[in-house]
Amino acid sequence: MSSALVIDNNTLNNLRADCENCFGLCCVALPYARSADFAFDKDSGTPCRNLQSNYLCGIHNDLRNKGFRGCSAYECFGAGQKVSQITYNGRDWHSNQDVAQEMFDVYPIMQQLHEMLWYLYEALTRDAAKSIYKELHYVFVETEELAAKSPEFILSIDVNEHRAKVNKLLICTSELVRAEVRKKQKEKRRGMDYIGAKLMGADLRGTNLRGALLIAADLRNADLRWSDFIGADFRDTDIRGANLIGSIFLTQAQVNAARGNKHTKLPATLVRPAHWGQEE
Repeated sequence: MSSALVIDNNTLNNLRADCENCFGLCCVALPYARSADFAFDKDSGTPCRNLQSNYLCGIHNDLRNKGFRGCSAYECFGAGQKVSQITYNGRDWHSNQDVAQEMFDVYPIMQQLHEMLWYLYEALTRDAAKSIYKELHYVFVETEELAAKSPEFILSIDVNEHRAKVNKLLICTSELVRAEVRKKQKEKRRGMDYIGAKLMGADLRGTNLRGALLIAADLRNADLRWSDFIGADFRDTDIRGANLIGSIFLTQAQVNAARGNKHTKLPATLVRPAHWGQEE
């Protein structure tokens, strides 16, 4: 296993979706059911009717208005271009039907590996996690090497087993980052269910919100610095004016699913979704 790891902007860019270098894999490989997030049903392996011949979405700039909020929130963490350009060396599924189904099966596994790499990347940039840097470094490299394997090998990976290994380090990172804040804060509300919770202006610094259901919660102007959001459900969460600087394991997909505005403060690694507009 390689001992070298360069953590820089290029590493981060490789963990962001680049649709122009992908063969529309999320639009084909993944299934979805008609709901508030999707306008119609689609089976796995069936191209979305909005997918164009150039593998780009025909309604990309109007997804939410067309009934595809789920697509506007989705993030592949760079797995799409990785599978398209590296794993399959630029062979697209449409012209290479012999590998199409295999490609569709590899893609969601790659997406999970890249999501883990995103979290590990963040952990490696946290000063508070310096004491476990070697362990984080090792698992980052191991995960990178798994993602670089052949399609056949990738399909054999026990993703749950590897995720459990990664998760232990992410939990430890979270504890280290939040330790100093917790010393100064009173015990926070515990539990997973925050659906519709009225927490406007709440001081939630350093709160463990891993896997929390924040659906439609009112977190306007809340102080969410150094809170752990890994796996939290942000659908329609109102974070207008909220401060999420320094928050732990927040992803672009979560931000995309939330309701924010120009006053929402985000970590530097994330971008303000276009659909937020300039709302006050």
